[in-house]
Amino acid sequence: MGNNNSTAVVELKNKYPEIAQEFERIVAEQYGLFASKMLDYGKGNISVGTNLETQEEIKLSLTGLWFRMNDKMNRLKNLVLLNNSPKVTSESTTDTFQDLSIYGIIAQIVQNGKWK
Repeated sequence: MGNNNSTAVVELKNKYPEIAQEFERIVAEQYGLFASKMLDYGKGNISVGTNLETQEEIKLSLTGLWFRMNDKMNRLKNLVLLNNSPKVTSESTTDTFQDLSIYGIIAQIVQNGKWK
């Protein structure tokens, strides 16, 4: 984290301590969820069985992530915007937000060439 970001974090914690603390709590919870799922599924489901060595392989992986995120966005649309009752009761809006943010971080890891 750069110096400007470090300063911003300190300022945020001073100015909005409850928000900062909740953000950190959620990030830690999400990291634990990511770790559990990563250990269950491994890296192959994201790399689609490739080694992510070529731009085509990376694009395939990012496309798969896009589809997963698009499914989650459609779920949010149904739950939040259209106020539909969930058919799958084990997936709440919180679960959907978690999945979206984790997929977003995974996409960045893939894009940065670190999904190895």
